[in-house]
Amino acid sequence: MPPDPDPDPDPDLGPVRNGPGAGLYLHVPFCTSVCPYCDFAVLIAGDERRRAYLSGMEAEVGLHLEGDWRFDTLYLGGGTPSSLPPDALGRLLEALARLPVAPDAIRHLEVNPEDVTTASARAWRSLGFNFLSLGVQSFDDERLRRLGRRHSATSARLAFERLREVGFSTLSVDLIYGSPGDDPGWWRKQLEAIVELGPDHLSCYQLTIHQGTVLGKRRDRGELEELGDDEQGELFRVTHRVLADLGYEGYEVSNFARAPCHRSRHNHKYWRHEPYLGLGPSAHSFCGRRRWWNHRRLRQWQAAVDAGRTPVEGGEELSPAELALEALMLGLRTADGVDLGAVQRRWGVDLATPNAALLERLVVDGLVLRTEHEVVRPTLEGMAIADALARAFDVPSPTTGSAARA
Repeated sequence: MPPDPDPDPDPDLGPVRNGPGAGLYLHVPFCTSVCPYCDFAVLIAGDERRRAYLSGMEAEVGLHLEGDWRFDTLYLGGGTPSSLPPDALGRLLEALARLPVAPDAIRHLEVNPEDVTTASARAWRSLGFNFLSLGVQSFDDERLRRLGRRHSATSARLAFERLREVGFSTLSVDLIYGSPGDDPGWWRKQLEAIVELGPDHLSCYQLTIHQGTVLGKRRDRGELEELGDDEQGELFRVTHRVLADLGYEGYEVSNFARAPCHRSRHNHKYWRHEPYLGLGPSAHSFCGRRRWWNHRRLRQWQAAVDAGRTPVEGGEELSPAELALEALMLGLRTADGVDLGAVQRRWGVDLATPNAALLERLVVDGLVLRTEHEVVRPTLEGMAIADALARAFDVPSPTTGSAARA
């Protein structure tokens, strides 16, 4: 049985709080095709395996009925949740309704343009989804072909317009940049084109080529050359500067909102060490100081839930120093930054004292800003190298006081 959620999360971790609610994530592993850059737990499957998955999800939900969870966000990701017909999504929601999900919970659904019709959009809305992420990835047909996408730029625009007509509270668009040949001028035009449609939220991800993917194999054979760090860094800066000029706040390295109400409340739980429960193959969960994850392969996950067992593959108990380091790494990726005082109160780890000289240097170098309340916020230049900034800190143990390099 997972541990109970933290009953009294620190209210000073930053200006955005979600109250005592936890996040509920459900992984739908199915896709109609697998993109060459994809490193997620996805597969192409027929009706029989999809029906078995639905039964398995119902069984896994039943294993968590006794937990002390209270959910205020619900996120269906994948994979491609929209590849399931509305009646199958409805069946999943019926199963999840056995858990304590708040009536006003944010219900987030990932969809692909090729699955969007007027009928499907209305069905998703009637199921209660109010935050939709549309996986456009690019408005350039040549880039879409390289990324293995099945839609065109024209059909993506049409899908967006259909979703907008239905009236979702928050409509988000996912984009990928950093493919070979991408340059700042081209990328600026891409951003301006999508903003003309008026999305409420944007997620702009730098292309990462993972080992074992189709693109990874092409790179290893010398058929594909990745953009260099300097080129990627310039595209990152263009992303934030252009979208800021167009009225979108870059509240996290890859996420932009037209207004605070359109931020992803669910993703904030990951960044703030708030509790979340993950269901389905490869899903991760976190509560208190413990993180655990389900079997990645569908057959292993299915066998466990069919046998009435929790399909957990592994887990870890995080030390206060490890949690403080994660708070630092995640906080420096957000515009809100990291509250060093709150980290000390919550985990007992003092990040300010042993890093005083480092913090002073980072301020002078224009990489971070500090407030009188011990909040450290990255500048755009700092956010561009957030991971490197975090690694420069010494993270002391709360028991010994000895410092360990992050």
